[in-house]
Amino acid sequence: MTKTSAFPIVSPPVPEKRPVSDTHHGITRTDDYAWLRADNWQEMFRDPSLLDAGIRAELEAENAYQSKLMADTVELQKQLFKEMKGRIKEDDSSVPMKDGPYAYGSSFKLGGEQPRYFRMPRDGGVEQILLDGDAEAEGKAYFRLGGVDHSADHRKLLWAFDDKGSEFYTLRVRDLAAGKELADQIPDTGGSGVWNAGNNGFFYTRLDPNHRPSKVLFHALGDSPDRDRLIYEETDPGFFMNVGGTRSNEWIMIGINDHETSEYRLLSASDPFAEPKLVSPREIGLQYDLEEGGDIFFILTNADGAKDFKIMSAPASDPVRANWQELVPHEPGRLILSVIGFKDHMVRLERKEGLPRIVVHDRNSGEEHHLSLDEEAFSLGLSGSYEYDTEIMRFSYSSMTTPAQVFDYNMRTRERVLLKTQEVPSGHDPDLYVTRRLMAPAADGELVPISLLHHRDTPLDGSAPCLLYGYGSYGITVPAAFNTNWFSLVDRGFVFAIAHVRGGKDKGYGWYDDGKRENKMNTFTDFIAVARHLVLERYTSHDRIIAQGGSAGGMLMGAIANMAPESFGGIIAEVPFVDVLTTMLDASLPLTPPEWPEWGNPIASADDYRTIAAYSPYDNVAALDYPPILALAGLTDPRVTYWEPAKWVARLRERKSGSNPVLFKINMDSGHAGASGRFSRLEEIAYTYAFALKVAGRAHLVEHNLLS
Repeated sequence: MTKTSAFPIVSPPVPEKRPVSDTHHGITRTDDYAWLRADNWQEMFRDPSLLDAGIRAELEAENAYQSKLMADTVELQKQLFKEMKGRIKEDDSSVPMKDGPYAYGSSFKLGGEQPRYFRMPRDGGVEQILLDGDAEAEGKAYFRLGGVDHSADHRKLLWAFDDKGSEFYTLRVRDLAAGKELADQIPDTGGSGVWNAGNNGFFYTRLDPNHRPSKVLFHALGDSPDRDRLIYEETDPGFFMNVGGTRSNEWIMIGINDHETSEYRLLSASDPFAEPKLVSPREIGLQYDLEEGGDIFFILTNADGAKDFKIMSAPASDPVRANWQELVPHEPGRLILSVIGFKDHMVRLERKEGLPRIVVHDRNSGEEHHLSLDEEAFSLGLSGSYEYDTEIMRFSYSSMTTPAQVFDYNMRTRERVLLKTQEVPSGHDPDLYVTRRLMAPAADGELVPISLLHHRDTPLDGSAPCLLYGYGSYGITVPAAFNTNWFSLVDRGFVFAIAHVRGGKDKGYGWYDDGKRENKMNTFTDFIAVARHLVLERYTSHDRIIAQGGSAGGMLMGAIANMAPESFGGIIAEVPFVDVLTTMLDASLPLTPPEWPEWGNPIASADDYRTIAAYSPYDNVAALDYPPILALAGLTDPRVTYWEPAKWVARLRERKSGSNPVLFKINMDSGHAGASGRFSRLEEIAYTYAFALKVAGRAHLVEHNLLS
């Protein structure tokens, strides 16, 4: 176990105990810290000043405590921030994307925290700033832009912002010729909208008081929001809902889904008074997504046992299930992730043998070819397109050592044009670093992929510290992509590793199924197996591994802390979902009903209750010698509420043995994503990296480059 002499001896806050008991399925639990949840949390998310004074005092005491324990890293944090900021091109700009007479993009100005959105003539010329995020954020403690979408006639801009961190977005409309806002202002939205074909109104989702997108409405420009027409209302609180459109501006698509079932409803973009047409009714376990294809829709689906998905087509005029025809058959082990349709081509992103590739399908000949790269671990991504009738598709590539590159690819001629390579102003030599792909044997024989990054001069004799990152939920795959922040650790001798544990889709959809609900324990044991494999292969040692994860990955951190505290030298849990059982028992919380397919419903099922209770981090805190733990949260987070880590930290301190500290830092001006500005976010990362360096005994390395 890591020695804690680096941390001063300071008495931590000791919240009052106010026992509250609940009983489900004949099982009674007692929670001493339930009072840390604000009774008025819905109102507080909209106005943080309404937080109960007693709860605020506890949170501020936690911030004061962690500040004392981390006081000796202030200069280190400043240096880390300086390094990370120095790797960012401050006046960076995206490659503009063409749409009709213009090309649209985003950029940052020197010193700017928020993006600016611009356009220029299609073939180059003077930029016109359409929206300046820094100007909109001025004077606000928190500000985050949501969706930004220009109308098809290029005269108006629909944009959204959140200035509380609670993800209740307000929609605004800007007249681009005048550069001024119209009177239209829609509060409490999901953060984006879709223009109708006439460009005189838009469709959007309205959030209910429990932060669920329960309604799709149409707003006609100039009308009062209370006159907006209800297009569709979802009455099942277990389903998410979104509204989107097609690039041809022909269709409005209402997507309704939970984590295992989906449903679409369509209406013409030119008729906001039409009733949405159901494509295929929700059927538990049936998933499908629609993509435009002119007179057809492409349908990505797991229908008929296609666990790793297949692609169907159906006439756009009547795309009901009975009319689906197979286009790309199911192939076990080849997971199709997404599809983009063009006039003469269809492009799909898929993952095979753990690595991504792009496949181009000629709609006329049926011929296919694919793009892939040769590094052991890399990331590929398909960019969106404003245009449907084009031969050009855009994709991005990076690896843990290779900065991101953006390409335009001619699907007919197969010519690839490099448009941009990510610039690292302070310099980056990929030859100084090594990226590897390893496989760790799990207890049941499965092989868990690991993506690794380290300096070529780092000694691989077990002495190197390691930051081991994991997530493992919702089928999300953590890409082996380029991240300039990691080099502040790697250049100080760290090995940076990503554990591609079950619960993601790294090895196909089955990899996800094997890490959810009754199989959730696999996520945690996989992560522990990765840590042990890295030690066995002499990349690090157990007391030098700092584990990190956020949100559901923070739940992973809480679980492995209980299951194998001796395997880790430190743990960083960001916005951690650690009170899983309590949250899944509370149907009033924003994400609980839609999350039941992922975790199980402990209200309805005694088996689900026992499954969750067996790993829920808060419920399994014990008298163990935990390593140093850092928890981070945001006060107005609607996804993982602040009281989960607050309660977890209190219980850890109460029950643990040993003298290792538990720190809790809460941002009183943010939500789930942390600080909203690009540089203020770097300050948070610098803080977590300073904790990792401190735990690893390398906090003295204020100056860059241990290995020189």
